[in-house]
Formats: sequence, C-alpha cells, structure tokens
Amino acid sequence: MSEWTWEYDGYDPDAERLRESLCTLGNGYFATRGAVPECRAGLVHCPATYAAGVYNRLESTVAGRQVVNEDLVNLPNWLLLRFRIRSADGSAGPWFSPDVRQPFDCRHTLDLRRATLTRTFWFRDGEAGVVKVEQVRLVHMADPHLAALRTVFTTEGWSGEIEVESVLDGDVTNSNVHRYRSLSRNHLAHVRTGTAGDATTWLQCRTSASYVGVGMAARTVAMGQSPTSSDLRPSRRRAAHRLVIPIAPRRPAVVEKTVALHTSRDVAISDPLGAALDRVTAAPGFSALLDSHVAAWARLWRRADVQVPGEAGRVLRLHLFHVLQTLSPHTTELDVGVPARGLHGEAYRGHVFWDELFVLPYLNLHFPEVSRALLNYRHRRLPPACRAAHAAGRAGAMYPWQSGSDGREETQQLHLNPRSGRWLLDNSRLQHHVGSAIAYNVWQYCEATGDTEYLHTKGAEMLLQIARFWADTAEFAADLGRYRIRGVVGPDEYHDSYPDAVGPGLDDNAYTNVTAAWVLTRALDLVRRLPVWRRQELFERIELDSGELPKWEETSRRLRVPFHQGVISQFDGYGDLAELDWDAYRARYDSIRRLDRILEAEGDTVNRYQASKQADVLMLGYLFSPAELRDLFHRLGYDMDDELWRRTVDYYLKRTSHGSTLSGLVHAWVLARVRQTEAWTYCQEALKADVADLQGGTTGEGIHLGAMAGTLDLVQRGLTGLETREDALRLDPVPLPALSEYGFSLRYRGHWGVSVRLRSGQLGIGVPDSEESPIRVVLPDRAVTVAPGETCTLVLPAS
Repeated sequence: MSEWTWEYDGYDPDAERLRESLCTLGNGYFATRGAVPECRAGLVHCPATYAAGVYNRLESTVAGRQVVNEDLVNLPNWLLLRFRIRSADGSAGPWFSPDVRQPFDCRHTLDLRRATLTRTFWFRDGEAGVVKVEQVRLVHMADPHLAALRTVFTTEGWSGEIEVESVLDGDVTNSNVHRYRSLSRNHLAHVRTGTAGDATTWLQCRTSASYVGVGMAARTVAMGQSPTSSDLRPSRRRAAHRLVIPIAPRRPAVVEKTVALHTSRDVAISDPLGAALDRVTAAPGFSALLDSHVAAWARLWRRADVQVPGEAGRVLRLHLFHVLQTLSPHTTELDVGVPARGLHGEAYRGHVFWDELFVLPYLNLHFPEVSRALLNYRHRRLPPACRAAHAAGRAGAMYPWQSGSDGREETQQLHLNPRSGRWLLDNSRLQHHVGSAIAYNVWQYCEATGDTEYLHTKGAEMLLQIARFWADTAEFAADLGRYRIRGVVGPDEYHDSYPDAVGPGLDDNAYTNVTAAWVLTRALDLVRRLPVWRRQELFERIELDSGELPKWEETSRRLRVPFHQGVISQFDGYGDLAELDWDAYRARYDSIRRLDRILEAEGDTVNRYQASKQADVLMLGYLFSPAELRDLFHRLGYDMDDELWRRTVDYYLKRTSHGSTLSGLVHAWVLARVRQTEAWTYCQEALKADVADLQGGTTGEGIHLGAMAGTLDLVQRGLTGLETREDALRLDPVPLPALSEYGFSLRYRGHWGVSVRLRSGQLGIGVPDSEESPIRVVLPDRAVTVAPGETCTLVLPAS
C-alpha cells in the first residue's frame, strides 16, 4: 500500500459504514459517501449526498415533548446503479447485491492524489459465469457541481447481455445516525422526475421547511458498443434509465454516469433544474473529467501537502484529504461554516460548533481565502448573536453553541443516552466560550495574513461585540475583589451543573474566564491601534460608547481563576467533587470514554465526580504558548510558572476519560512541551481516532473534522512552536523522537510556498523567489532574516 492510497479488502457488512465515511468524496460544495452504488439505505449501507449549508427544520415528538431540530439534509441519491445478467433466452436474473450474492476478491482503493474511489470485485452468476466489475467514481474538484461514475463489466468464457439500471433516487431520508431514528427524517418534498433526450434523466425537489430547491440531472451512456435497448423510466420519486448491453470476452460493457447538482442557494443560475440540465449536457466524457479533476487536486496538493515519513504521514495525508474535501477553494463562494463532522454523515446534524478553532489555524497558512469565508459565515450571523445576547439581558454578541443556517441556537433540547434509552435535557448551549473561539480565529487569521482591512472592519465588529458580551456578563464579587462569570459550561462538557443543583451551569470555568480576559485584552489593543476615523466609524456602526472601555480594562485584569491543591481548578468547586474509582470502572467496562453515559445508566451522574470528557483547563495550553499564557495570568494578577502548569497537566491527565476525538489531540499538543515521552501516545490516539474508529462507531456517522485538521496543525504549529505575530514567523521546535522529521510549505503574507523542514536536528526555512519583502524568523535564541530566493538552515540546540 503506497503513501497515497488506502485499501479495503473484502466485504465486511459490520465495517461498511466506517468505510463509507472514510471513502467519502467531495469538493467543498457537496460530498457523497463511499457507499456501494447498487444498494439503497438500510442497516448496513448508508448512501448519502450532502451539500454544504443545505439545512432543513423538522418537528418531532420526543419523550412526550415537541422538539424542533435543524439538520444537514441528505439529498437525492445520484450514485444508485445496479445490474443483473440476462440469460440467453432474454430473461433477467436477480439484481446483484453484495448482501445476497457474496462478491469475491473485493477491494476498494481510495487514491488520495487523484481523489478517486476505485472498487473491483468478481461475482459468479449461476447460469452465465464469472463477471468482473470495476467502478471508478469522482466528485469533481474543478467543477463543483459535477460527479461521475464509470463501471466496466468484464466476462470470462461466456457471452451474453448485462442489464444496468442508473437511478436518481428521491426516496431518501436522513438515516445515517441510529440514535436519531425516532426523530422526523423526511426532509424532501415536491419530488418530480423526468427525462431530457435519449440519455438523461432529471429530478427536482425542495426541502420541506427551508424551501431550498434541488435540481439533479444524470447522463448515462454505454461506451464502445451500442446497447440493445435503452429505456428511460421516470416515476413518482425515482428517475431510472435501463440499458441492456452486449458483453463478451475481450468486449467489456462500459457504462458512464455523469451527474450535475445545483441548489437554489447557488449564484448566477435561473433555476436549479435548468442549471443541472445545462451542466450535464455540456459535461465531457469520463476521461476528460478525470483529467481536469486530477489537475485541480494537483494544485491543492502543491499548496497544502505535508511530508511526514511512515504510517503517521499516511494518516496525516488522509486527514488533509478530508479537510480539503469539506473546505476547499469552492467554499469561498458559499455561506457556510465548519461542519464538525464534515460533509460525511449526519452526526451532530451537520451543525457548526467551535471546531473552526482547530481548523482555521491550519487553513490560515495555506488557504487564507477559505478562512476568511468561514469567518464571514460568523459575521453574517452577528446580528442574531446580538439579538440572543439582548434576549438574555446582556450586551454584545452571544453566539450559539451549535449553528446552522441562520445563526439561531441549534443545540438540541434533548439528547438520547443509548445505554439507558432515556432522553435527557441538553445544557450544552451554555458553552458561551464559542464566542471566544470566534474572536481567537479572527485574531489568528489577521496575524497570519496581515489582513488589516478585515481586522479593522468585519473582524473588529465581531471581536468588540464578543468582548462587550463578556464585560457585561462578568459580575463583580466584592468579597473576592474579582469579577466572576456564572452559569456556564466549559469545554469538558461532562459537567453541566453542580451536584443536586436545581438549575444548570457552573461558575468561574477557568478556560472560559481566561479566554474572556484574552478577548477583552485583544479588543482593547485593537481599539488603541485603530486610526481615529476608523475607530469613530466602528463605534458608530456597532453603537459602542467609549465609556464602556474602562469596564473592559478592569474586567480583563480582575476575572477570577479558581485554584485548589496547587493546581488550576476547572471551575469553582471542582476540587470539592468526589474522586472516581477509575480502576473499578475500567475493569467493569470495555471502554469508559463516554463515562457520562455509563454513570447515567447506573442512576448516577458525572456531575458528582472529578472526571472530564476532554481537555478543559488544558485547552489553555493548546491556544497559548507558555510565554503568552504566563503573560495572561500575570495580567490577571496570578503567578503562573512551569511547575504550576506541570502540576495542572498531571492532575487532569489522571481524571480524563478522552470521550472526544479532540482530547488526544490537545493532550499531545500540551505534552509535547511538558513531557515529550508521553506526548507520542496521545499523538497516536489523535491520528487513529477516525481511522480506527476509537470512539466506538461514531466515525460511520461522519469524520471528526476538527481532530483531523488539528493533527495537521500539530505538525505545523505544535511541534514547530510556530506563531505568526508581530510581523514575524516565530519558531520554537520541540523534540519528539517519533516525529523527528517532517516538512511542509505554507503561505505567509505575500509569500507562496515558504518551506519548513526539520531533519537531524536542523531546521530549514526556504523562501521562494519573488518581489516580496524578506521574512523575519525568530527563534528563542536568535533571529534571522530570509530573503526571497534564499534558504536558511539553522542548527537547533540539543535537547
């Protein structure tokens, strides 16, 4: 197996959904799961296509309550193509299905370089003989509205006919996540089908509540030899095209299916169906489509590829592949955010959380135009965030924990515990730290790109409104002489209230308070740096009174951070919670990653214990360098030294169940600078999270995009200590023996393709030739300037 391919041998129904997710193909506009083309959705298979930003809202009855959920919609299935052998007398045998007629020598090959999925297998027809099937599919990266499937049927020792049915199937539901099966799932309405010419079928529909129109057209042709019959059969919800094709040894039957997809969200079209028909009519054959598709991917790989030897490098390239399929240059034309599970499945209902915190830092240095588009998604939803804050009695902007189409809070009201079968109240909407993540991304993007125009306009509006929210939310406690933020939930997510408390929420979550102080500090810095006319215009636009700023200054210096036993407390009172018998639970259960579900099923609650799902306090070490974290605590009036941070890391490592794919990533990042010998263990967990489905079945419901992008950024920024601030590339590499050699290129300011290479204790920085200014590179013990066209090799001190 090469470093550019992933192969899946045999046919394993139990692992099919995982393979479908990992073999998803997409282009940023839409993506299609790697399902086998001949099977419709069921317990084994989940063929699905999702278009970025296409949501729909449905009402369901759950546990006696009416709830409304918005979902990323499973669109009509364009992939469906089934086949059967016709006997010598013209009668047709059964349609082939791998679940009925076991294929042999079955293999799926995901080619990352070419972004194709190739499937080969043999099956035996009892009357005719053996048939070899080879299928290649793509979702076009150059033209984001096209996809194609090429199928070649080959016989050995017999001649006859093969019947192929190519279908556009509008009879689909959202059925990828079994936990959601009791919810309403029929999102498509007004399905109509028809034909155009002698080789094209079409389907149009709309979403039932959001009224997004969908147009799909498919051209199916036999190549090389004429079919003996061709019959187009539109019906109520399915448009089928049946072809009967001669087949003989050395005369394979070849079928090419080319599909176009448009929605009413697209620009520069009259209507989705008309646009789809025009596009599929003009589309070239499969070979030409493949050439332009591979060329488009070659351009992406030049800008983004990472070079890491061995298995870690293979996994990182797979992660990059899926990031680029979800967030590509086509994303810049769309109003979409970062879907936490990619365009690969229906978990989390396709919603946008804080995962851009783990994605944008990577994109900033490769595809900054995509980062800017993703920030614009947040800026367009600033007015709803301001209205939400006002409704809560707060100033500024309160962004939702889960976002979808229009910026309202999309967090579910109830969630199901599969272990107990009970529907429970969901309080995760209290994770207001999502606002700080958005502010952090604004700042990081502008520092990496030097885009001061964005910082002074849209970025400033978001940053200042989020700061305004924190300043107004913080309450002064005279007895402590500190400001407090009450009634929130931190990144841990396990703890959403105090034991036996009547209402939800926790006080003084350390991560929330420290990041709020950082937001206030950055907002004040920005206000001071703005030209007078810019500042006046900005204050008028967001109706900000300069008299608010002294409160911001005071709050940024006096927010409370709780401590206990010489470590930073996750929240006020965390140290008073009971200790969990970790050994007993590990002995009792195969996995305790979802400890919250285990305890609830036992009639207990994780709120009683010092137990975390994922990094919470330690997230501070992910966002901020050691020096920046010390400065933040010093500004707040606390001493922060290496020993305090080490104690804090040790304390929470012993009390974390790693129930999130982000947990291994953050712990690897933090430990790389605290205890390198243990960092690799968590690196491996982050790399394997989706490939090995460590969370026990969740990857089949969609990949974890934040964790995938985060592993790339672990190499790009975590191991190199790379920071883009004060108009310099700042590097502070850490030795990690298992990842001691790596390389990547990045886009920094006006420079395309700045190369960074670490090998044998030497750090190489190469700047491509251009008319741009030299780059200032700062290491802990020296600073150098690298001019365009030059390469600088720096010998790193021995660890």
